[in-house]
Amino acid sequence: MSPIPIAANLFVTEPALRLLGGRHRDTGRIVFPLPDDPVFETIELPPRGTLWSFTIQRFAPKSPPYRGGGASIPFAVGYVELAGALIVESRLTDVAFDGLSVGMPMELTTVNVGDATDERQAYAFKPAAGAGSAP
Repeated sequence: MSPIPIAANLFVTEPALRLLGGRHRDTGRIVFPLPDDPVFETIELPPRGTLWSFTIQRFAPKSPPYRGGGASIPFAVGYVELAGALIVESRLTDVAFDGLSVGMPMELTTVNVGDATDERQAYAFKPAAGAGSAP
């Protein structure tokens, strides 16, 4: 079963997982997420990039769209540079915090945003094969 995006026009899963961006028809400027504006044509962004910067967030994200309560489990957030396109802010997953490093090769994935009954997914980046270690 394909992931259900947390928002429309955020990513596609077929034929492969890709973020959807927009390219301005006159200037060529690329933006993400895809605006609901006809001056932008839809483009698929590269699924791989380089970790540009990161931090560990130790407080719960706002709700909605995230659900939950009580104590928050720390998670990594970073900026991933998608060569030839732009830099995207993203959740970072499948890596121990001390395994993160600026310049690390990253690849696009998805993560659950709610509890076990919520099928919605958000995009995230994880270390590219061979670039890091799972927690």
